[in-house]
Amino acid sequence: MWMDTKTEAEEARRKHASLSQRVLNSLLSCTGDMVHLDKYMDDKWFVLQLAVWGLRGVARVILANNPLCGALILAALYWASPWQGLLGTLGVLTSTLTAVIMGQDSAEVSAGLHGFNGMLVSLLMGVFSSAGDWYWWLLLPVCLGSATCVFLFSGLAPVLDRWDLPVAVFPFNIIIVLYLLCTGHDNPYFPHHNAIPPGALEPNGTELIAVEVLRGIPLGVGQIFACGALGPSILILGAVVLYSPLLAVHAVLGSAVGTLAGLSVAVRHDSLYTGLSGFNGALGCMAVGGLFFTFSWRTHLYAIASAFLSAYSDIALRNLLGTVGLPACSWAATLTATLMLLLNGSLAAYRIPIGQVRAPEDNLRSRSQWEAGNTADRESTDV
Repeated sequence: MWMDTKTEAEEARRKHASLSQRVLNSLLSCTGDMVHLDKYMDDKWFVLQLAVWGLRGVARVILANNPLCGALILAALYWASPWQGLLGTLGVLTSTLTAVIMGQDSAEVSAGLHGFNGMLVSLLMGVFSSAGDWYWWLLLPVCLGSATCVFLFSGLAPVLDRWDLPVAVFPFNIIIVLYLLCTGHDNPYFPHHNAIPPGALEPNGTELIAVEVLRGIPLGVGQIFACGALGPSILILGAVVLYSPLLAVHAVLGSAVGTLAGLSVAVRHDSLYTGLSGFNGALGCMAVGGLFFTFSWRTHLYAIASAFLSAYSDIALRNLLGTVGLPACSWAATLTATLMLLLNGSLAAYRIPIGQVRAPEDNLRSRSQWEAGNTADRESTDV
C-alpha cells in the first residue's frame, strides 16, 4: 500500500514537471524572432500572412522582430490614440502591400522590413498635423508617403549593402522632412505644426520636478512611436521585454542617458518630461547594445557612448532644424548607429553581419557556439 502511494506521488510529480516544461516551452516560443511561425504561415491565406508581416513591421520600429510584440505595440497605440493607431495600421499595411506589388524580396517582406518606415511616416504625419484627429484628408498623404518609403528603401539598399549597412529609418526621415517642406503650416488641406525654433520660448523659469524627469525615461521609449502617454509607453516597453530582455534594458538605459544629456545642457523641461530627450538615446543604445553587435562589457560601454552621442546630436539637430520649422525626428540615432557600424578596431570584431542579426540573446548564443567550435578546431589541430 505504501509503495502504491509512493508510485502515485512520483507519477503526479512527473506529470506536474512535464506540464510546467510544456508551459515554459510555449512561453519561450513566443520570445525572440519566432522563426517557427514563418514556416507555419507558408501555406496560410494571404490575408493572414499579411497580418503577420505587418505586425513584424510594427515591431521593427523598435528594433524587434516578433509579431506578438507588434500586436502589443499596436494595442498600446490604439490605447493612447485610436486615430494614431489607425494611421499606423494604414501606414504599415500600405507600405507592405506596395512591396508585394513591386515584387520586393519575399524574405524582406515577410520579415517586416518594408513596413516600419511606412508606419513611422504615417504616425508622424498625424502628430504634426494641426487639423486635429479624424481629419480624413490626411489619409491621402499617409498612403502616398508610406508607399514612397518602399521606393526609397529599394533604392538605398544596394548602396548601403556595399558596406553591410542597414537601410534603417533613412526613408522615414527623408519622407517626413519632404512632406513638411511641401505642405507648410498654413496649407489649406494639410496644415501642420512647425517645430519650435531655439530661443522662441522663454528660458526655463520653474524648478525641475524630479518625479516628472524619472517619468520621462519610460516615455522616451514610447516616443519612438510618437507616443507620449505613460501607460501605453510601459506596454511598448513590455513588448520589447517579450522580444529580448537585454534589448529592453538598453532601451531604458539609453533613454536615461538621453535624459541626462538633456539635463547637462539645460534643455527645456518639457522635453525631459515628455521623453523627447530620451528616445534617440534609447535607439542608439539598443542598436549597439546587442542587436548589431554581440553583447559584451566592451560593446555595452560602446552602447552607452552611442546613447550619449545620439542624444547630444539630437539636441544639436533640433536647434538647427528648428530655425526652419522642421523636427529632428530620429536623424541623430540613425546617423550615430551607422557611424558605429562603420568603426574599425576592437568593436568591429563584435559586429554581426546584417543578414544574420537576430535577438541579442540569440546573437550571444551563436557567437558562443562559434567560439567553442573554433576552440575545438584549434585543439584538434594541435593534437
